[in-house]
Amino acid sequence: MFLSLEYEPALESLGNDYFDEVAAAEFPSHILRFRNNQLLPQLGLTPHNVTDTDFIQAFGKFVGIRPFLALRYHGYQFGEYNSRLGDGRGFIYGQVRGIDGELYDFGTKGSGTTPYSRGADGRLTLKGGVREVLAAEALHSLGVCTSRCLSLIETGEQLWRGDEPSPTRSSVTIRFSRSHIRFGTFERLHYFKRRDLIEKLLDHVIQYYYPRLICDREALLQPDRTQGNPQFTEQKDRVALYVQFYAELVQRVAKLVAQWMAAGFCHAVLNTDNMSVTGESFDYGPYAFIPTYNPKFTAAYFDYYGRYSYGNQPSICRLNLEMLQQPLRMVIPVEDMEAGLARFDEYYYLTYRQLMLNKLGFAEVSESQGNELLKLTIDFLMESQVGYHQFFAELAEQFDPIWRDDGSQIFSQASLITSTEHQSLLGKWREIYYHILQDLSRDELEQVNQRLRDKNPKTALLRPIIEEVWGAISQEDNWQPFDDLVGRLQRKD
Repeated sequence: MFLSLEYEPALESLGNDYFDEVAAAEFPSHILRFRNNQLLPQLGLTPHNVTDTDFIQAFGKFVGIRPFLALRYHGYQFGEYNSRLGDGRGFIYGQVRGIDGELYDFGTKGSGTTPYSRGADGRLTLKGGVREVLAAEALHSLGVCTSRCLSLIETGEQLWRGDEPSPTRSSVTIRFSRSHIRFGTFERLHYFKRRDLIEKLLDHVIQYYYPRLICDREALLQPDRTQGNPQFTEQKDRVALYVQFYAELVQRVAKLVAQWMAAGFCHAVLNTDNMSVTGESFDYGPYAFIPTYNPKFTAAYFDYYGRYSYGNQPSICRLNLEMLQQPLRMVIPVEDMEAGLARFDEYYYLTYRQLMLNKLGFAEVSESQGNELLKLTIDFLMESQVGYHQFFAELAEQFDPIWRDDGSQIFSQASLITSTEHQSLLGKWREIYYHILQDLSRDELEQVNQRLRDKNPKTALLRPIIEEVWGAISQEDNWQPFDDLVGRLQRKD
């Protein structure tokens, strides 16, 4: 079934300056552990017409009709430049158009060694695959712009890892995403002083992932060209497009990190090789969802100094955008990129503010009331250290239109309010929440109720839940808890 899709040679058309053709590993067995039926209609496929064998043939045995491409890139890893990177355990299986007209990648993880494996085995542990599926589905359900897993196949090998009890089981996943081109893809070209290849890659990225910029530009220039007096030369037009691309990338990344922060998500490894040029979240390793609001929370055990802590994510993403200026300055004026980057904080705060107000049930609130409610919410969560996700889930569960008439009823039955200190901290929050409700009609109160339930699922993907699911798999080969958890995440239960 997957072989019948119309694959596009978009990346291949760039030429082999950007990738190496590779072969997939041959695995001793293939057991389909997860198939993402939600994604199949996006590919124009009907789930009941796609068999498990179809998944295994394409994404376990790697029967394919196009060359497999391991991308080349460099990156800043924990602030240090690394020129020995590239796809070390994955490749692009193929690129297809969705029914929405957008181009998507099928990218592997755990599919074997490549020229960039650096002595590693190029494999993915089964636990790593399970965690990747869960992260992507949880983030998608929370409205984060994220890659998703199309499939997870157990491959029958025994792997040795320093951060898992070994030997441990092996797997391969297929990541379904807009693009696997990274900030580090450009950084590698800058390292080799290849202005021509940077320009070629920019043209490619804009053509496939920012086509609106081209349409807008052509519409803007059309009147002058019709009169035979174009306002810009061709080169000036291209540079203007590049400037617009960078400005929009800044906006996309700012919105993405705001989505992470509102979701209570800590990516853990925000190296520039893990930053996508489409502004999409991907590559989930030692991530974690915060249990309580703590800006210093760090997900990766090897992040000794908290560089990629939860609270540092906005500043790190801004820094990565600033670092991207180094290769892009070969073709884009620095002052234009600085002007685009200057709006990062504004984009971030406005998006984060709106997402948090949505989690609190509101669509539109006056600027002063919205800012005050957000501040009081964060102050309460930080000082009380109640469960971050539990706070919003209980707010959604307990909301009652009667709160508009009697502010003392707001959150009066919350199980997380366990002390007089909590009650005191929540006092001012209740007051502003009550005042905002005063301005709402009965219909608007119902919209608050619906929004609370939509934005705050009961299931939070905290570490103990993941470990419980993995324990059932590793000890009993029981996949039911995993299947149940994926179902709850996808249904927003």
